[in-house]
Amino acid sequence: MSAGGVGGRPEPEQSLTMRDVAERLGVSPMTVSRALRGQGGIGDETRRRVLAEVEALGYRPNRLARGLRSGGPTELVGLVVTNLANPFYSQLAVGVEEICVRSGARVMLGSTGEDPAAEREVVADLVERGVDGLVVVPSGHDHAHLAPDRLRGTPVVLAAGPPVGVDVDCVLVDDFGGSRDACRRLLARGHRRIGFLGLPPSLWTGSERFRGYALALEEAGIPVAERYVSRHRGDTALAEEAALGMLALPDPPTALLAANNRNTVGALRALRRRSPGEPPVALAGFDDIELADLLNVPLTVVSYDPAELGRAAATLLFERRDAPAALQPRRVTVPTTLVDHPTPR
Repeated sequence: MSAGGVGGRPEPEQSLTMRDVAERLGVSPMTVSRALRGQGGIGDETRRRVLAEVEALGYRPNRLARGLRSGGPTELVGLVVTNLANPFYSQLAVGVEEICVRSGARVMLGSTGEDPAAEREVVADLVERGVDGLVVVPSGHDHAHLAPDRLRGTPVVLAAGPPVGVDVDCVLVDDFGGSRDACRRLLARGHRRIGFLGLPPSLWTGSERFRGYALALEEAGIPVAERYVSRHRGDTALAEEAALGMLALPDPPTALLAANNRNTVGALRALRRRSPGEPPVALAGFDDIELADLLNVPLTVVSYDPAELGRAAATLLFERRDAPAALQPRRVTVPTTLVDHPTPR
């Protein structure tokens, strides 16, 4: 059923649907969907007509009808993460959901597989489904699709990475400080050859955690040796392979610093494969890992609360929703601490 309004136009927000937009233009709802998502399969002129009509009508999903259909809260928050296999994101989601529940909202989760193209599709789909806000863990450096005009006014907060080219709120971990502190701890214990199992430099976490490692070495008068550095996607198998390669060198590192929990697991697997008579290798890693206190290897971790990251992001999101024009883009940094897990007796 088409919505009625003044002059035959549908009333804004309360009753306008994608089908109404399609009927006014004489096209299918799928055509409207493709135009809004930037997909192919339609002509440029049709796309321009659809976008112009959407802008003129102020099309937004019907929140009240959505709540009546679901029998629950009338607001939805989209959470977009990069890797569901990483426990970090489950804890982040717990924090986001905690604040959303308090605010009478539900969370819709989307995963991008660390693919920027997939991220654009997931974000467009969530906006099309009518989410009232987005928390996004960015997977690339092109954030143009997260600009307010591209999201039709949907507020967005970035988590674990800063915005590039768009003015939006973000919540970060102290990646630089945590990595520097961990490397300093290893240096204070007498290590001078410290291997780094890092993340790609294209990632914010990858560049900042490497920067902390490099600065700690520089402060100690030790140059960064490329043979002790590996920078790849956080993958346990790749980290294990990289660690084994470093430990097979004629002058192997006496300590390893892993840039995230999955790299730490890879390093632990590499150390487990060493012969009993080989010299011990110290290990430090960013992100705490479950059962770290039960390992047979002494481990220092850069610890913080991923759930707090989620809570902070959701809090910024609801504040932005309530006062969109009154607030300048904000940046919140979640602190880190070093935790030593000695070998159990």
